[in-house]
Formats: sequence, C-alpha cells, structure tokens
Amino acid sequence: MASTKIRHIPLDKLVPHPDNPNRISWANFDKLVRHIEQTGRYEPLVVRPCPGRPGFFQIINGHHRCEALRKLDRETAEAVVWDIDDEQTDVLLATLNRLGGRDTLEKKLALLQRLSAKTPIRTLARLLPQTRGQLERLTSRRPLSQGKPPGTGAFPIPMVFFVDEAQQAIIEGALSLIPSSSATPSGASGKAPRAARRAEALAQMARCLLEQKR
Repeated sequence: MASTKIRHIPLDKLVPHPDNPNRISWANFDKLVRHIEQTGRYEPLVVRPCPGRPGFFQIINGHHRCEALRKLDRETAEAVVWDIDDEQTDVLLATLNRLGGRDTLEKKLALLQRLSAKTPIRTLARLLPQTRGQLERLTSRRPLSQGKPPGTGAFPIPMVFFVDEAQQAIIEGALSLIPSSSATPSGASGKAPRAARRAEALAQMARCLLEQKR
C-alpha cells in the first residue's frame, strides 16, 4: 500500500537498501548537496518499513538525497512510506530513476537560457548536471552543429557499456580505423565533437555488422 503523506523521519532511522543499483558521480553529488543547501527543497524519499528492524525504514528511492542531508547535518528527511513486500521493492529498485523521459531540445534550451539570463553560468554549473562549458554552448543562442541526431528534437540518448581492458583495446582499435571525415554525422558543419565522431563511428560499425547478417 502506497501513501502520499509526507513524513519527517530521523536520518538515523533510515537504512539504505543493500541492492540499490543507482550511482551518481561525485561532481553531481556535490551539486545535489549545494542545491538542497541553497533551496531547502528536494523530492521526498520513498521508503518502506525495514524488514527485521522495527522502527527503522529502508530506502527505496532517494539514497543520494539521504546522504546529502547527512552531509548537511540535517536531522530528518522528508519521505513517503510505502508498505510493500520484497518483490515489489525489487521491481521499484530496478525501475525508479530509470524511467525518465528524454529532454526536448528546444524546451531545454529555452529553460537554460531563461536561467542564464538571471543567474551567472558559473553559478548554474554548480547546481545543474551540465558542466560550465556545456552550459555556455547550450546558452550561446548560436545554432548547435551537434547535440542532437539529425531530424530529431531531443538530446542524444546515452548508452553505457561495461567492458574489460581487452575488449576496450579492440573497440578503440576499431574506432581508430574509421577516418574522422567518414565518422562526422551528416549535416554537421566544421569538425564535430569527439563524442559525436565516436558515436557515428560506432553506428557505422553496427551498420556493417547488420549488413553482413542479411
């Protein structure tokens, strides 16, 4: 049973779930801390009664927010309590923080430009996920030669692969064999960013593999 009532739960009564798969970089964690410190606002945690520990609550969503509050020496955290079993908890751990949509480029740019009109970029870079350089490019009001796939209105989709050292060497070697000119996305003016060239090179390798399978 899920409740939407927000409770203030002492931090020393909150227990992290041992199988929480979500991780963020130290840089983004520091930004989360600064955001909470400056605004006092954050999304309430989602917790459940901790199995085997009466009076304690196990975190389902909000592990980093909890750690940020600890770093700020807060005594309590805002949270909603869901009375759910282990199976439901596992499903939520596997899906929460993974079901977000994609940013629409035009709306994202408009939002960032409104923010930059009132707040210096160096300050925004301390609060937002983007780096200072990324924010400067996104708010420059110049046409972006890269940043979205041709014919779409959204930012590129991140893809994460975990490889060992041998696999990394093979992939890097294959990427180096593709001329940079042929790995430049169509419609790009000038030299494309390294990430965009590598993405296009990977796409070319995938296309070749698919054609061999036909």
